[in-house]
Amino acid sequence: MSKPALATILVRLLVVSLLAGGTFYVYQKYKPNQKKKDNSYAGNVDVRDVTLAFRVAGRVDEVLKTEGDRVQPGDVLARLDSAPLKLALAQAQAALDVAAAQVKNVEAGARREDISQARARLAESKAALARASDTHDRVQKLQSTGAATTQALTDAKAALEQTQAGVDANEANLKKLMNGARSEEILIAHAQAAQAQAAVAIAELNAADSVLRAQTAGVVVTRVIEPGTMVQPGSPAMVIALQDPVYVRGFAPQADLAKLGPGTKVNVFTDARPEKPYTGQIGYVSPQAEFTPKNVETKELRSSLVYRFRVVVSDHDGGLRQGMPVTIAAQHEGHAL
Repeated sequence: MSKPALATILVRLLVVSLLAGGTFYVYQKYKPNQKKKDNSYAGNVDVRDVTLAFRVAGRVDEVLKTEGDRVQPGDVLARLDSAPLKLALAQAQAALDVAAAQVKNVEAGARREDISQARARLAESKAALARASDTHDRVQKLQSTGAATTQALTDAKAALEQTQAGVDANEANLKKLMNGARSEEILIAHAQAAQAQAAVAIAELNAADSVLRAQTAGVVVTRVIEPGTMVQPGSPAMVIALQDPVYVRGFAPQADLAKLGPGTKVNVFTDARPEKPYTGQIGYVSPQAEFTPKNVETKELRSSLVYRFRVVVSDHDGGLRQGMPVTIAAQHEGHAL
């Protein structure tokens, strides 16, 4: 065979090889999505946080925690100037004391001294009535004989009616003291005492709310206030990132949902420790399909509808941070699938 013919054959074989290799590469790159053999799923860490605020207005007296500090339930984070709140509490307590004394006074009724005094006043008014009656009778006789004027009789009659009114008033007062307070008056006194007690409770609560405390364990991620800051009720003071438990959001196709039910144990891998995964447990699987978020999507899932599931990681060491990308793999007999 001549050399030109041999060269032509070699060139043709080279072209065929290149075409075959290119075709295989294109097929491998753009072939339809296949199920992953390792059954791993993309996800990210979803650390919860809570914004803390004072429930009362005031001036910040001191701030005890700053960004990065770890806190435990009950730790004091900040305090307001409590002087105005303490004064309000003292005022409410004094009003309660007055209301309680009024209840006792109403329920006890009149003292014996008051009753004796009322009887003396009634006797005195009756004696005055007797004198006014005698005077009226004498003037009336004199006026009939012309020895007294009509005006004198009118004045005597007015004095008699006035003393009679005094007798009636003193009799009514004595009767009231003898009978004691009415049931309606006792109810009013008790209601006023209850109102004063509620005012004391509110003042005590406001005084307690001048201290901002952590409700759960976590890490301070944002400190908004400084000493001297005037705050209003509900205005943010600190943001605490909750670290136990830590949640991880994952996304899986519909075909894998049968093996990712609630309670399924999984391994959570991070780039920082790929050989030492965290362990967790699936606690929730969404009933609705959705597109994978951009920050966790992979080439295999980019065009697919997936279902979101949540993993609870309870044995973490603080290395899982908000938004961190992770890979989730289901466990089977102690090993990741």
